[in-house]
Amino acid sequence: MTRGEQAEHNFREGYTCAQAVALAFCKDAGADEKTLLAATYPMGGGMGRMRLTCGAVTGGVTVLGLFFFDLPKGELYAIVQEYARRCREKNGSIICAELLTGAGIGAETSPVPEERGKEYYKKRPCPLLVKDAADILEAMLTERGRL
Repeated sequence: MTRGEQAEHNFREGYTCAQAVALAFCKDAGADEKTLLAATYPMGGGMGRMRLTCGAVTGGVTVLGLFFFDLPKGELYAIVQEYARRCREKNGSIICAELLTGAGIGAETSPVPEERGKEYYKKRPCPLLVKDAADILEAMLTERGRL
């Protein structure tokens, strides 16, 4: 199973979009699973369901921090910006609200999450966005010799 497939599976198992991506890289990053899941938990739904930066992207950015903590800040920021650019090119945006409305779904910002069931997963772009974010992240980590 690729990391993208693992991330999609994680999302379908009930993890937030950010957790789903981060968890797919947890072992390779040498991170404590419980801490990583806790740190990425509030990033779901575009940060606390405010529909800002896509949680799949922020989960990936968290992973970049784990893999590139040894770089100067400017170099890390350049990698983060490249990651965001690649995600934007792949899906048209990295903003949760834009991704949802582009798929014909409302971008409700109530703090109460929707119940997840078959219809939820059928209508939402999130499983694919999570997979794409993890695939892009894996490619970048491999290109830079970190995987």
